[in-house]
Amino acid sequence: MPTSEAGGLPGGRAVHFSVVDPATGETFDEAPDQQPGELDGVVARAERAWRGWRADPAARTAALRGAADAVETAGDELARLLTREQGKPLAESYAEVARTAARLRYFADLAPRTRRIDDGRPVRSEIRWRPLGPVAAIVPWNFPLQLAAAKFAPALAAGNTMVLKPSPFTPLATRMLGSVLATALPEDVLTVVTGREPLGARLASHPGIRHVTFTGSVPTGRAVTAAAAASLARVTLELGGNDAAVLLDDVDVDRVADRLFWAAFRNCGQVCMAVKRVYVPARLHAEVVEALAQRAKTVAVGPGLNPETRLGPVNNAPQLARVEQLTKRALADGARVASGGHRLNGPGYFFAPTVLIDVPFDSPVVAEEQFGPVLPVLAYRSLDEAVEAANGTGFGLGGSVWGTDLDRAEAVADRLECGTAWINHHAELSLAQPFAGVKDSGVGVAGGPWGLYGNLRPFVVHRPQEA
Repeated sequence: MPTSEAGGLPGGRAVHFSVVDPATGETFDEAPDQQPGELDGVVARAERAWRGWRADPAARTAALRGAADAVETAGDELARLLTREQGKPLAESYAEVARTAARLRYFADLAPRTRRIDDGRPVRSEIRWRPLGPVAAIVPWNFPLQLAAAKFAPALAAGNTMVLKPSPFTPLATRMLGSVLATALPEDVLTVVTGREPLGARLASHPGIRHVTFTGSVPTGRAVTAAAAASLARVTLELGGNDAAVLLDDVDVDRVADRLFWAAFRNCGQVCMAVKRVYVPARLHAEVVEALAQRAKTVAVGPGLNPETRLGPVNNAPQLARVEQLTKRALADGARVASGGHRLNGPGYFFAPTVLIDVPFDSPVVAEEQFGPVLPVLAYRSLDEAVEAANGTGFGLGGSVWGTDLDRAEAVADRLECGTAWINHHAELSLAQPFAGVKDSGVGVAGGPWGLYGNLRPFVVHRPQEA
């Protein structure tokens, strides 16, 4: 079974934890609360499965293609469960499931290339590639399936096995995904474990794990790195972002407003590479604020299973409290509300889509990653001031520049200190491109061939040239 069903106390009594529907704030199901000691058996089985999985690339390709088919077949059930535990609109859950299947297909057909080195010596040198072994993946709650696939698809395609731990806020769809994948993958190639801390810490530090890939907060990423150092495991970290959008003085506000709004508010702002700050020329500030605030006031907010909903709830109570705290702090710092600024009445973890103005550049809602439906719109006097402010946080995941003169916009984008810069759009990624951040936004590269090679190590063979 790819989803480990163990979880309990000595004597066999099962232990579970509650899973809350963020649209109601009420428990609707539970998941096994597996204990750190259970990981020894899980990792040992992953090690045994690795010996066969790594040996047959053609079988891996076929299995991953079959896994993609299985995900699509189970798409309706997966999407509905994902919306129930995560909160996002059902259409977005369907898109996440589709992206999961697409990633499996992409990596199924991607293989490392042997390279010959010609350095003038009478020796034939070849660089070949070998998998690492069992890989651990620790995944957050904002895109549970998509981010899991971003980790397991390249790892499995490279010939590794994986132990996957989802967030305790969103364990159910990932467990279901593990069961779906079991119909196509050999036993113990992918194992899903669920539980509260210290399960993740023990997984990151387990001596049988050769690579730890983590998406989440900067403090937890540092802890994961320290834990993995004990066994010298490779670490790949995607630690979020505080992406800035810089609008130029020739921007067509009417044309970009809708794209800009959804770049900030999709998935209720719970996207690592969402726009989280907007810098606008002072003379256009009022026009931009009006366009964004109007959309924030009229967008349909509600339970994700409601077909009319465009924005769902914040996923969990601690995150809702943080969003509310950052908003209150901004108001105390002198900010004003153009729309929203408060929790919505009724059940669930709903916060009104919020546009803030007159926010000091150093207010925490600007300087930190708010990860919610709150967007500060800041006026600037000079472009140099805007670029300096955009680069002025510890994050460097993505950024964007918006304007009519594309050459000028690209020149400004080239000045942003981030891993990906977009022009007149934001947070759009191809499966074939690398995805990485700078500064506190992460270590290592995901996506495309870079994601595959991140799960491999070079193996060099030298032999004399034939006489």
